[in-house]
Amino acid sequence: MEFGIFLNGYIPGPGAHDTGWEHRQLMREAEYAVIADKHNWKYAWFGEHHCLVEYSHMSAPEVVMGWVAAQTDYIHLGTGINSLSPRKEHPVRYAERAAMLDHVTDRRFEWGTGRGAGSHEMASFNILDKDSTKPEWEEVVREIPRMWEQVDYVHHGEHFTVPTPHNVLPKPYGPGHPPIWVACGNPPTFARAGELGIGAIAFNFEPIYNLKGRIDAYKEAVANCSEPLGQFKNDNVMMTNGVICLEDRDRARAIALERMSGYLVTMVNLYHDTMPKSPDAITWPAAPVSMRDVIGTGDPDEFLDQMIAGGYMLVGNPEEVSEQLESYKSVGCDQLVFGFPQDMHRDELIELLEVFGDRVIPEHDPDRTHSTDRYRATAEPRYERFSQPLPDVEWPTRLPVTAMAG
Repeated sequence: MEFGIFLNGYIPGPGAHDTGWEHRQLMREAEYAVIADKHNWKYAWFGEHHCLVEYSHMSAPEVVMGWVAAQTDYIHLGTGINSLSPRKEHPVRYAERAAMLDHVTDRRFEWGTGRGAGSHEMASFNILDKDSTKPEWEEVVREIPRMWEQVDYVHHGEHFTVPTPHNVLPKPYGPGHPPIWVACGNPPTFARAGELGIGAIAFNFEPIYNLKGRIDAYKEAVANCSEPLGQFKNDNVMMTNGVICLEDRDRARAIALERMSGYLVTMVNLYHDTMPKSPDAITWPAAPVSMRDVIGTGDPDEFLDQMIAGGYMLVGNPEEVSEQLESYKSVGCDQLVFGFPQDMHRDELIELLEVFGDRVIPEHDPDRTHSTDRYRATAEPRYERFSQPLPDVEWPTRLPVTAMAG
């Protein structure tokens, strides 16, 4: 099992309306990815959201990835997710940006895709029918691999067109292209991802065991996929969750009991109306339920152990957290990603990155090679380079001295 962090531009409270605080928090999140690169973490995922106050101020993840890429050399950087409606942006731009990131990151870019977070976000682009983004995603995600391969790309579709031949540039830094993923907010999307041979991103806000059937459906579908959407199959299920792993067991558990609440989840329930609400269905600005609220007069340690056993989070020292990971493997999770930042201070988060990265990851992922690199190594072109006959023209015979010959 591989590991990553998820950065979403989460800026809760009044600080969301203070640009100085906003700047500090955004730069700190970028810094966490740079630190993770030095401590065995394989993936850093960056959310893309628009106009979702407090929940996410990460509206241009590709810009942040360029900053992080210049300071790292191992960690893969992925969009979590790039929403693909042509009414938001022409699909040629998605292909161009993903390929450019493939170059800038030195083949470390992962292209996570999806429909978008919900009606409020989509309305900022004058997209008022949230259900209309599903068929748009189906059309666009199939066309991007063609843009990456063909030099005279043409498309006459239902949702967008490229009416005359164009060479969409740059091409991915070959061989292959960035691994393709899709966000699976609804259960049927898992099987659909498997049918297309692309990775499944599970943003779960429920016990991990609830995902077992969906992961099984994905694995069955991807095993039977004979014509993947891209040049290779990305047989991968990524799952998000929370972790507090510190050297001091008691301090880790105290943070979980005293600080962890469902504030972030109340915003998920507010904004993400294309996926089911959390079990408590508490929606911002209603007050979230803290652990202390739920525990009442009960035994806090017993309650926390139940939460850990139920797969809601991982908490403890490196040895304990390492044992807790076995249940995530049992449901078929290929990559486990933790949200950053949680309700923890910067020094605590840096300790978490270092302790989990140095002490836990090597026990469960001793292979330094990314699974997506292995899959990409099997890439085979799917389309003819030219879709139409070449024009009868004379090609230049005199080139600049800096031109590549041949």
